[in-house]
Amino acid sequence: MTEPDLFAEAAAELYTADPDQFIERRGVLAAQARAAGQAPAAKRITGLRKPTRSAWVLNQLVWAVPGVPSELASLGRELRAAQRSLDGAAIRELSLRRHRLIESLARQAFTAVGLRAPPAALRDEVTATLGAALADPEIADQLAAGTLERAARSEGFGPGPPALTLVTSSGGRRPAAADSSRVRRASRALAVAGTAPAAGPAARAPAPPAEPAGGDREHRRQAALAAAEQAVTEADRAAGAATTAEQDLERAVQVMEEQLADARRSLSQTRAQARRARSRQRQARLALDRLRR
Repeated sequence: MTEPDLFAEAAAELYTADPDQFIERRGVLAAQARAAGQAPAAKRITGLRKPTRSAWVLNQLVWAVPGVPSELASLGRELRAAQRSLDGAAIRELSLRRHRLIESLARQAFTAVGLRAPPAALRDEVTATLGAALADPEIADQLAAGTLERAARSEGFGPGPPALTLVTSSGGRRPAAADSSRVRRASRALAVAGTAPAAGPAARAPAPPAEPAGGDREHRRQAALAAAEQAVTEADRAAGAATTAEQDLERAVQVMEEQLADARRSLSQTRAQARRARSRQRQARLALDRLRR
């Protein structure tokens, strides 16, 4: 096995295994590389650093769901393009997508490692790192490798859209000022809606229409009341059915997520066992080669 392949396999094992076993396994893998005559690989393996808990959680997500890096990279490009073009509508829409993606990936990450109620500090580090990966391509590349060592934080695209700026004639940038024409249009709209104050003392409210006869008025009021009560009853029934369906689906999704988490844990354990078996296989072949010489 070549030096890059040996190092890559060792890194994959270390960053997907339990962090508590990192130091011990790193020493074993480095020793195996030296025994195989791969001193450069042994040196690189020794240089690997134990990941923090939040970095380990994200590494498990990347190894368990290979499509995560491309999803982050794609949205990150859209976010940066919208920010450069100062497209307010796109920024608002992408900010919502950003929030939803981070929440979804964080939930998948904690499910993958069996943490249903992660500590607030751990959740903050995981979500901050996902946000940093969307803002900074270098962080996204580190995350995509599945060998992240520590959490990251970026001041790029924050939870809300960035403040828009205007390019001045001198080439500099300044905050966008209030648009007086929009203010005037809003004032006119309020006046039309009847919420603005009267234009002057001559302004008068329109006279109310003449009221119909008492019997007809009461009949129409009762009919309108009955129709309103029927509408409320139907809305209550529809809302109850929708709530029940939502709760049923939430329970079904929770069960499927738990089953998926169990399957991913089993896959991760099987991969680790396979890597250890291949490592033992290499050691056995090396021992056999030494005996045959």
